[in-house]
Amino acid sequence: MARRTLIAALALALSAASAAAQSGHRHDSETACATTELRCASKVTPAFARDGTLWLIWMAGGQVSVAHSADLGRTLSPPVAVTQGMPKLDWGPDARPKIALDRDGHVAVTFSTFRDDAFNGEVFTSRSTDGGAHFAPPRPITADPESQRFEAIGFRPDGQLFAAWLDKRDRAAARSAGKKYDGAALLFASSPDGGASYTPATVAAPHTCECCRLALAFDPAGRAVVVFRNMFDGGVRDHAVITFSEAGVPGPLHRVSTDNWQIAACPHHGPSLSVSPNGTYHVVWYTAGKARKGLFYAQSRDGGQSFSEPMRLGDPERAPAWPYVLAGADQTAIVWKQFDGDATTVLLITSPDDGSSWSAPRVIATTKDASDHPLLVTDGRAMYLSWMTKAEGYRLQPIGREP
Repeated sequence: MARRTLIAALALALSAASAAAQSGHRHDSETACATTELRCASKVTPAFARDGTLWLIWMAGGQVSVAHSADLGRTLSPPVAVTQGMPKLDWGPDARPKIALDRDGHVAVTFSTFRDDAFNGEVFTSRSTDGGAHFAPPRPITADPESQRFEAIGFRPDGQLFAAWLDKRDRAAARSAGKKYDGAALLFASSPDGGASYTPATVAAPHTCECCRLALAFDPAGRAVVVFRNMFDGGVRDHAVITFSEAGVPGPLHRVSTDNWQIAACPHHGPSLSVSPNGTYHVVWYTAGKARKGLFYAQSRDGGQSFSEPMRLGDPERAPAWPYVLAGADQTAIVWKQFDGDATTVLLITSPDDGSSWSAPRVIATTKDASDHPLLVTDGRAMYLSWMTKAEGYRLQPIGREP
């Protein structure tokens, strides 16, 4: 019941969202919308290919679709359906379809579905080797019948596709043996063929929070880094980081921040991570712990072994939520959204020096209806806000640099 109550509260908070058009490219939505078109999407995830092509994957009309754009979203290719039939897509606040592109332009996608009414999920994967014209029939990322959710994928520089997700197989086994098992586990696998096949799933960390998105990035050496909400002693759900070796072996778990959020329910509010070209880990997250409450940012300059003192983000009186961070060679940016009782705004801060100093927050987008989480994406030359709102539709908006 606590879980359902928290989901309902989050949904209510998110329902007051969205944006008057700023500069950027939009695909307008409508009040009543139930087709599979982008304008009807509830969640949109962007990615850029090496050649600057923008790729979008979205959920709409009970389906997952993909399209691409050669002109920064001004026009889109005809959407291609990834899913078949009418799957029961995972609609959780932190769930969304994922997309990644390798150096040859091959496309890998993942999404999750609900197996039942108890929020047990299954992660599916598909790929396209013909420029997104066709996608292979989706198949489970692992054959295990227990719940998997909140997958994250990305291509390493060597072309290997890395995947991580939250999995309940060890919890089910423990309970069958009459033992207690808190939370889920962080599992991972890799694919040498762009998602056509995966290595056997392996546990990276047991006893994680089972209902918050993961954050995945790669350090300058190409090693995978995952930030996730862990379950520490006493039922505390704080964030942790694991850096994998170049051979794909998970390293030790380090705590990002001691927030002391003790909660016997699902926060449904995961972190965001970006690793700069200098190797700095930038992490943003939400907590309602005893030590601090709200949105926060911290950085690590020693490979995740230690983190800076958390820096508060947003106005606590305006329910700041869903932060996202992206670090580039010349600029690091953080966005989040907050609600003033009338409109939802996306705020931005930037750093020109890898997180040593930050600009004052400024509003870059607004809406008065429901909205997706604000995301950041880069084509290697510029950074963009990617945001889907019910009233205004999809926008890809350059964020520029501070004057």
